[in-house]
Amino acid sequence: MGNCGTREESAVVSNAQVQQLHMLSSLAAAAAKNGGSEKRHSRNRSVSDLMSDPSTPRNTNIVEEESRKNSLLYTHVIAFTLFELETITKSFRSDYILGEGGFGTVYKGYIDENVRVGLKSLPVAVKVLNKEGLQGHREWLTEVNFLGQLRHPNLVKLIGYCCEDDHRLLVYEFMFRGSLENHLFRKATVPLSWATRMMIALGAAKGLAFLHNAERPVIYRDFKTSNILLDSDYTAKLSDFGLAKAGPQGDETHVSTRVMGTYGYAAPEYVNDRFANNVVGAGVGAACRSPNPSCSPGGPAACRVR
Repeated sequence: MGNCGTREESAVVSNAQVQQLHMLSSLAAAAAKNGGSEKRHSRNRSVSDLMSDPSTPRNTNIVEEESRKNSLLYTHVIAFTLFELETITKSFRSDYILGEGGFGTVYKGYIDENVRVGLKSLPVAVKVLNKEGLQGHREWLTEVNFLGQLRHPNLVKLIGYCCEDDHRLLVYEFMFRGSLENHLFRKATVPLSWATRMMIALGAAKGLAFLHNAERPVIYRDFKTSNILLDSDYTAKLSDFGLAKAGPQGDETHVSTRVMGTYGYAAPEYVNDRFANNVVGAGVGAACRSPNPSCSPGGPAACRVR
């Protein structure tokens, strides 16, 4: 197994937590090894196979409702093996890609009892760390730490993780309607109604308020439309906590940190969640990306409300 911890003083998890990650990953790997041969020779088609087979009739609403109910049953973060995640993504096949970001590539997958006994049927998104990308082990560990402990209707749920050798993966609940960014800026999409926009903005703000008012406040530091995901009924959920940091507590008035975040969403003097919230709010109303000089007063009609 690879080292899932970090020696840096600013690490977000304790040694005990790191040891627990090692233990869980080791147990998961042993379980997969014992049952791997049976899975490889199983004649039963998994639910993921049925979902990906165009010839299989299915009702999307039923699938979404079942997924919503089953997601509630996942109350503890699961240590997956690399083999299990390769299985549900068909060895990270290109046609299973949902998108790419600073952390790495995101693949669609489906977990059920064919993956591991006891797992309820659930579509998931598997994020694979790009070893040569902008983020790395620190950001992976930060996500496991924060999303592994925080639970709220407006935060995306972390289902599990994988830490084998130098492989770092994260498994989330699948969000059927993708990111808010796609709905606002893709020309092919149907414009969101004002009622839906306001509901999404309120949900995102609730998620941010939960983080700021937690027992140990959390500074999100990357609040933007691409990190606001939407489920089947357009409930907004904050995702991507790789840049998050524990906020001030008790008598502390501030925390020292290097400047992080996305250009155009960060306050000029510091990465400020409230500033980013206002930028996102403007984007929801005007369907205008940030930064975008053309959206200044008197700019072209390209930034009219869609």
